[in-house]
Amino acid sequence: MTERAGPVHESTFFVHHEVTAEFQAWLEQFVAASLQHDGITSAHHWNVTSGQDGVTTTILQIGCRDNSALDELLDTYFADIEINLADAFGEKASVHERALREDDSREINAVGNPDCLNCGARLSGQYCGTCGQRSVSRLISIWQLLAEAFGDLFELDSRLWRTLRPLLIRPGQLTRDYLLGRRARYMPPFRMYLVLSLIFFVVAFFDPRGDLGLLFEPAPLDAVSEEVGASLGDDDKTLQPDATDPEAQCDIESDSIADWPDWFKRRLTPARLEAVCNSVLADEGATFIDLLVDNVPVALIVLLPLMALVLKILYPLSRRYFVEHLLFVVHFHAFFFLILTLQILFSRTMALLGVPEAVSVLVIVAASLYIPVYLYMAMRRVYAQRRIFTIIKYLALMVAYWLGVSLTMFGAITFALLAVSTGTGGAQP
Repeated sequence: MTERAGPVHESTFFVHHEVTAEFQAWLEQFVAASLQHDGITSAHHWNVTSGQDGVTTTILQIGCRDNSALDELLDTYFADIEINLADAFGEKASVHERALREDDSREINAVGNPDCLNCGARLSGQYCGTCGQRSVSRLISIWQLLAEAFGDLFELDSRLWRTLRPLLIRPGQLTRDYLLGRRARYMPPFRMYLVLSLIFFVVAFFDPRGDLGLLFEPAPLDAVSEEVGASLGDDDKTLQPDATDPEAQCDIESDSIADWPDWFKRRLTPARLEAVCNSVLADEGATFIDLLVDNVPVALIVLLPLMALVLKILYPLSRRYFVEHLLFVVHFHAFFFLILTLQILFSRTMALLGVPEAVSVLVIVAASLYIPVYLYMAMRRVYAQRRIFTIIKYLALMVAYWLGVSLTMFGAITFALLAVSTGTGGAQP
């Protein structure tokens, strides 16, 4: 009886003849080190072609104990093969990787429908090979609806949690896996971006006592009266700016906007600017801030393709499509939202527990410094270039980010001003 083989990780190396001897020595060392890993059962390599276009093709197959061992190695040991190869040989060697797993089909129950109820394809297992729907049909209960709605959030083995771990501690791993075709176990990138950005804005700007005030006990009437009296002052001032007070008046002259582009001058006339100024003074900028916060998510979405275009320019020889660079930016921005959300939650938790503020500040500063380090490490893992080239392109990308953020935030501020000036934000022009 033969022993059933486990899954295989296959690497196909393309090496220039100039470094063939050095590569063979490197490969032998890599194989010897691989066999020391728990979960790796075998390692074999052989040359497929030699002499074509000055490139030698070598295949390395590493056998793994089981699928769980392969999954763990894909996230750790195998993830650094391309980076180590680039460090050793630069552009003179490249690698293509894939995971080979044995199909494990199971017979469906005799009472089951032989065809998929969703797409009509013939079934050969518990799930449809065309659309992925489960073959077993049963009545949908309320519990099932809730489980489908919140399953990814509460199941520890769900795609959500399997995605957050590498997103947080393995820079660039999600992008690299997605480009290599390892996608089913992770949450789709754009969905993850939207979910994490939504969670961030809820955590950052949601005020329970303001938005859910009906659920809290009201403050005593005397306390409210004292607070209102203090805000009004002893002279019983109104909340609206006093038109007779020269310091509270908004006087915008035409000469002050003479150098502005015509597009702005047609929309932000002196009269509209005065209306914006009066609106800001009337509610202490609350309307403008609300409109600005509403525009920030749109501005950040606009930033995504801009930064992808910068990466396309920085890596002209990478042979990657624009959408692949966009995928890198989406994953980085998703990480950015995740780390900011964790910082906010950590700060609020430490405040509730009475932990000294200095401790909280140190942790938040350390997490903030991790963000630029994360970007550099992600570029190294995904684009697999030598450190000196990665550092140069990293600095260029940081400058592009500064310009891109400034441009998109200026756009968000401009549209907020336009909304206030036209009255859509509550202003009275």
